Amino acid sequence: MADTIVDVAVSSGAFPTLVTAVQAAGLVEELSGEGPLTVLAPTEEAFAAALDDLEMAPADVFANTELLTAVLTYHVLPLEVPAEVVVSLDGQTVPTVNGAEVAIAVVGDTVMINDATVVATDIAASNGIIHVIDTVLLPPSGE
Repeated sequence: MADTIVDVAVSSGAFPTLVTAVQAAGLVEELSGEGPLTVLAPTEEAFAAALDDLEMAPADVFANTELLTAVLTYHVLPLEVPAEVVVSLDGQTVPTVNGAEVAIAVVGDTVMINDATVVATDIAASNGIIHVIDTVLLPPSGE
């Protein structure tokens, strides 16, 4: 059996903050489930910038499981959307596991998810796919 999204994120070594956040929020089982899922995985730099913007220490964010869960589930689509499909969704919105929607825009060769640029695509897992983004997505207020 191939590795799940969580397994791939852990073994890649590229997403230590995301992995820690998923563990702190208690979402490992959900993201290791059958799927299919698409995870929009922020880079380490994106997490650092978001923490600066929020003026919060990682420990404070990891301790706030309600906030953490809301933000993390806003990075998960309840379907598998490979890059070739994402580019066909220009101008559309897609629901997330959080319940709120993300907007997709294609500008030239650049794909944007809300304000985030997709920097790597189609990292395969047994239960879905990972796309890497350069910004942490924050769900709309009230979600």
